[in-house]
Amino acid sequence: MDIALLVKAAIMGIVEGLTEFLPVSSTGHLILAGSLLGFADDKGKVFDIAIQTGAIVAVVIVYWLKLRETVVNLPTSAQARRFVLNVGIAFVPAVVLGLLFGKAIKEHLFTPVVVAAAFIVGAFVILWAERRSTSARIDSVDAMTPLDALKVGLVQCLAMIPGTSRSGATIIGGMLLGLDRKVATDFSFYLAIPTLVGAGAYSLYKERALLSMADLPLFGVGLLFSFVSAWICVRWLLRYISSHTFVPFAWYRIAFGLVVLATWWTGTVVWAD
Repeated sequence: MDIALLVKAAIMGIVEGLTEFLPVSSTGHLILAGSLLGFADDKGKVFDIAIQTGAIVAVVIVYWLKLRETVVNLPTSAQARRFVLNVGIAFVPAVVLGLLFGKAIKEHLFTPVVVAAAFIVGAFVILWAERRSTSARIDSVDAMTPLDALKVGLVQCLAMIPGTSRSGATIIGGMLLGLDRKVATDFSFYLAIPTLVGAGAYSLYKERALLSMADLPLFGVGLLFSFVSAWICVRWLLRYISSHTFVPFAWYRIAFGLVVLATWWTGTVVWAD
């Protein structure tokens, strides 16, 4: 395996891990990095989705105690069963809409204008959400109802628009729906587990003809670096939100949206198929 190719896989893994759980859209960053590194072919797109699994392993480790407690108590605890039910309910809308409209979205929305607009509009939504002074209605993940979970799941579907950010949609959307900042962040991470694992498995199965055993080192490196960088990022974000808002991410999104337009205008990055 070409060392240079493995280095590129490591860089892509780092980009995925650092951006997957921040409200900045990993998709937009992976498109940019992939184009600059020559990782923008069909196999590269499968790679982008597959290495999300590394980031999910990081979330599982960070939240291991809660996840383990839930699994152990599932047969006897109504609270554990409601938690699993809530995650399942929130997961369903993305599955349904993804299967129905995923192909059309990839064909029509992966354009520089849409990506840039999603970045910038999302930034103003974050700024608006942070300016609201209403108190949170829910201060614990276990206090969420199935209806709360469904609402967050529907909000997650907005992330199908490239540049929106899955974590941004679920965290900020959750806050607007009455969840405490920490609760919205935690539930976003829990919801990421089935969502990203499902997307990765579906993509690998659908595009299996593009892959071979020779690709294992490439994917292995990407998964490893995605895991390490995501583990660092998730732990940092959980500390950050205890005393900070998401406002800096909003300004970053505006700047990145302008970068998207600039790289498209100059032809530096190929943002559409």
